[in-house]
Amino acid sequence: MAYDLEEQEKIDQLRAWWGNYGTAVLTFLVVLLLLVAGWRGWQWYEGHQANQARGYFEALEDATRQTGDESVARITAAATTLRSEFGKTDYAARGGLVAAAALQARGDLAAAQSQLEWIARSGHPALVPVAKLRLAGLLFEKADYDAALAQLQDAPPAFAGLFADRRGDILFAQGKQSEARAAWQQSIAALGPTSQLAPAIKLKLDALGS
Repeated sequence: MAYDLEEQEKIDQLRAWWGNYGTAVLTFLVVLLLLVAGWRGWQWYEGHQANQARGYFEALEDATRQTGDESVARITAAATTLRSEFGKTDYAARGGLVAAAALQARGDLAAAQSQLEWIARSGHPALVPVAKLRLAGLLFEKADYDAALAQLQDAPPAFAGLFADRRGDILFAQGKQSEARAAWQQSIAALGPTSQLAPAIKLKLDALGS
């Protein structure tokens, strides 16, 4: 009989506890299930987006291997879709670089510049400095020297030597020989004497003379 009373006491305690905390426990479990479902749904969505973006990126690469006006239209269409619908994926920024190179090779500098400017604003940590360096080269080709130099500010450490080399090219084209020399010297210092680019930059310095 004592055992039955003890069991009844435990049941009463459990009922009391559930009465006080049951709703909170159920709420917690529901929220936890929703979070798990949301996380899995987000993973599926990101994977789906990446797969679709990869398809457009591959279509872009195929278009760059073609010739004629149709290839330009296909390059532009694929790059535009990547930017507008999959702009947060790596494929969008990578596709912009591929499209810019192809469009520049075909003489469409304005379209190439648009692609590079978008990447430069994208915030992609690895590709923004690449886009800025190439954009500076394109603007240099157009003789828009001030705009080109503006792209070469605040170089990340890994790109300091390349940015300085390009800055020297632009300054030399502007007739600023002493500033160009300083930029090329900075480039060699940043790249190091064993860099494959160092001999070419030294040739530029030698061409300036004393």
